[in-house]
Amino acid sequence: MAAHLQPEFVAASELGGPALRAFFKLAEQWGLRISDQRRLLGDPPESTFYKWKRQQEGSLGRDVLERISYLLGIYKDLQILFPDASQADAWVRKPNQAPLFGGRSALERMLSGNVADLYVVRQYLDAQRGW
Repeated sequence: MAAHLQPEFVAASELGGPALRAFFKLAEQWGLRISDQRRLLGDPPESTFYKWKRQQEGSLGRDVLERISYLLGIYKDLQILFPDASQADAWVRKPNQAPLFGGRSALERMLSGNVADLYVVRQYLDAQRGW
């Protein structure tokens, strides 16, 4: 089959660097502790985490890429919902009375360690945007 007829896609191996750079920038903006960063990434071994942080490159598994994707979506939703960037970044730490959060912050919910909690927070914010 001719090359121009092949569907174009980016291999997962090529996403590691951009995904990690975006994640660490988000982590800095949200003021996340190292333990929180590791938890959001699915608790990779310390040596792996610090290698990713130092090199801002690496081969990431599907689970880590999925987690980063949800986090970036949450970040984007917040930037759209709150025109003030500092207000958007602070939202993740504020107690929330929505039933989904039960008075806890979105960050507390996301730090449960379950990728499903990242999905639920993303879905909640998408609904707030009217998606």
